[in-house]
Order: sequence, then structure tokens, then C-alpha cells
Amino acid sequence: MNDFEQALTNYFLPEQLAKIEKTKIGIAGCGGLGSNIVVCLVRSGFKNFELMDFDVVETKNLNRQYYYLDEVGQSKVDVLSTRLLKINPDLKIKKVKAQLSDENIASYFQDRDIIFEAFDNVPSKKLIMETFGNTNKLLIFGCGMAGITNQSEIKIKKIKNNIYMVGDGVTCVGPENPPLAPRVFACASLMASAALEAVLYNIPA
Repeated sequence: MNDFEQALTNYFLPEQLAKIEKTKIGIAGCGGLGSNIVVCLVRSGFKNFELMDFDVVETKNLNRQYYYLDEVGQSKVDVLSTRLLKINPDLKIKKVKAQLSDENIASYFQDRDIIFEAFDNVPSKKLIMETFGNTNKLLIFGCGMAGITNQSEIKIKKIKNNIYMVGDGVTCVGPENPPLAPRVFACASLMASAALEAVLYNIPA
């Protein structure tokens, strides 16, 4: 147990930390949601990750994604892995630099206990739902966190034993609803919170 993990024993019982550490996490998309979700999870004690994203960091990402200006042009998966290992050097990270498709989805996330859907396109969300929706994996989707105002509240909604939707379910990115840090961070934090609660309280999937 390294110093970071030892410090977590101030907040978790040994049996709780053991549950967290053995849980295998899949992050489908390492942008605004995914990059912030996984930071929350690492800081909560999760250790085993499969990170998927084919993209590189762009300056337009920096308003809401967990990257810095000097990382523009670098692989999101590489940068994020390096950053996470600075929090806990004993993480196990599988890096996947690929775009999810019908042809390759069977190669990914098969051994994961929890999969976070953090893409920004409907076909990819649908693909994860269709592939894993009837398995015993816990699926956590983000849906509706764009904009400035909070008229539509971001919430965790359980739609099936193993499926959660987090967001306001309404506010998609558009000219009047840009993707901004406050609501994106709020949604990412609640997605991570849903996983932590499920693991610690044995919520069935």
C-alpha cells in the first residue's frame, strides 16, 4: 500500500477500500466527461482502468477537459494516464487509442465491472447500450449537461438495474448551450459518485 492508498484509510474501512480497488472500470471517451470522471475515481481509490479515446488534446478542449495548454497535440489517453499515475503510481491502466465501432466493440471492456459512456455522439452511446445493456456490467451514461443556466437540474436517474443516466436529459450542446466546465464537472462528479455508491453499498447490476 503506497502513501496515497494509506491516506485513503482515513476515509474508508479496509473492506470498503478492498471493494473499490478490485473493481475494473472502463472509460469510453476521455473528453470533458471521461477525463474528469476518471480523476474522481482515482482520488476515490479505484485502481484498474481501461481508457478509450482516439483523439488528441485541442485548445478548444481546455475549457472543460482535464488537460493543459502544453499538452495540445498529444494523445488524450497518454496524457491522462500520465496524470493519473501522479496521483497513484500503482494504477493498472490499459490504454486504447481507437474509435469505437460495431466491428471492434467486442474487443473492448469485456472484463470491466463498470463502464462509463462519455462520448459526445448518439451512435456510440447506442452501441454501448446495445452491446452491454443486458449484461451484468454497470453502465453509467452522461446525457444533458451543456449550457450556463441550471433550470434543468443535473441528476442521477436509474433506468434499469444496471443502467444509470446522469445529466438533465435535455440540454444538448448547441449555439445557445455551449459545453462549459461547471455543468460538465457536475455531471462527471455525479457519474463517479453513482459508481462509488454502487460498489460500496452492493447495489445490484
